[in-house]
Order: sequence, then C-alpha cells, then structure tokens
Amino acid sequence: MNAKISPAATNRIEFRDVSFHINDILKRLIVSQVSLEIPHGETLVLLGRSGSGKTTLLKLMNGMLLPTKGEILVQDRSTTSWDPIRLRRGIGYVIQDAGLFPHFTVAENVGLVPSLESWDAARIAARVDEMLHLVGLDPREFAHRHPRELSGGQRQRVGVARALAADPPILLMDEPFGALDPVTRAELQREFSALVHRLGKTIVFVTHDLREALLLASRIVLLEAGHVVARAAPQEFLHLDHPEVRAFTSSLSVTPGSSA
Repeated sequence: MNAKISPAATNRIEFRDVSFHINDILKRLIVSQVSLEIPHGETLVLLGRSGSGKTTLLKLMNGMLLPTKGEILVQDRSTTSWDPIRLRRGIGYVIQDAGLFPHFTVAENVGLVPSLESWDAARIAARVDEMLHLVGLDPREFAHRHPRELSGGQRQRVGVARALAADPPILLMDEPFGALDPVTRAELQREFSALVHRLGKTIVFVTHDLREALLLASRIVLLEAGHVVARAAPQEFLHLDHPEVRAFTSSLSVTPGSSA
C-alpha cells in the first residue's frame, strides 16, 4: 500500500472499459466505456469540446475520482489499490492559471512536494533552482516572489516547475495554457514542445484547441459526450473520416474576416 511510483517502472496508464457517472439515481454518464492505453514516454493529447469528459479522465488517472465501472491501471496497478497520497505525489499535475499557493513564494511553491517527501533543505533548494532554469525563469529574480508578482505566463512556468520538482514519471496537464493571451500561449506551447523531448515522461495533455494538439501530441484522442470517437497520430488525425474530427479540422481553415 505504501509503494511509490518509480521512474524505473513501466509508467504506462491503461483504461479498461471505464465508465464514470454522477448522481446515483439518474446515473448521468460523464465518460462511457473508455478503453485506452498510454505507453511510457507518450505525449497523449485528450481533445474535445467542453463537457466531453477530458478533465474527468485526468481525475480518474490520479485517483481524484474512482470509476463507476471498469479499471484504471497506473504502472500496472489499479488506482483503487494505490494509497491515494502516494499515487498523487508520483504524478505531476498542472492546471489553468497554475493553481499556485498565493501565500507561498515561488521557491516554496516549487519545493512543496519535495518538502512533503522529506527532502533535506539543500537538496530542495538545488532542485528549485534547477526547475526554474528548466522553465526559463532566473531563480535569483523569481525565487522569492509571490504569485501575485508574476505575469500569467510566468505563473504557468512556475506551475510546470512545481509539477516536475519531485521528478514524477507521469505528468497530467489540464488546459494549462488556456487562460493566457494568444502570444504568450504560443510562446509557452513552443517552449513546452521542446521541453517534452528532454523530459522523457508519460504526459497526458487536455485541450480543446486542435492547433495545440497537433503541435504537442505524439497521439491525439478525441472525446465526444464521454466516448472516445477517434485516435491517431497528429497527421493521420487530420484525415480521419468522422463528423467530430471534421468539425475540429474545419476550425483550421477559418480565415480573418470570414463570415461565421
């Protein structure tokens, strides 16, 4: 029960016929009969409209939600058999607007999980510096700031640094760049795309933006009303013959000044 996620393990995630509903009386399905394997080192993008079940799948992966039916395996072990704290500490999680603790400094935010894991102070400090450099922030300038003193893009960089600080083998990202202005968002997308190749981690990234999916994914999984309706590598995805795929690909052809 106290086993830790180990970087030496398979680091894969597998959904086996998973459904999740809310409201025990009406049993409204949020995700339905999802079977999906995410192998070690893949950057899988969950694409879909609002309410399609993308964030629910992320929460099922780290045990914040438990399946109504079926089973989710993380490193070949069911999420229901993991100690939930150990499971979540072994998975980095990045959300919109970073979710930083406002009363913590940048260094305290980034070093949070290592401190919970009882790392010594010198090791935490070195790791904080390393992670801030990794995301393009100078520790001498940013380590002692508070979140309110940062721009939106800087907060997101700190959020990524915090998620990576304890070196988790799995990283979950829930529309991390969605609240940013278009220019900052494009910059962070390019930076993260380059960073992915250096990380060697299993990454699941949620978005409703097809352009973002095409840039970041090694594979795209499209959700519609809680169902997986398409899955393919980015360039193959563009040519799939499915109405929901066509709805997303048509958004790529919108030109400035065109009528709706």
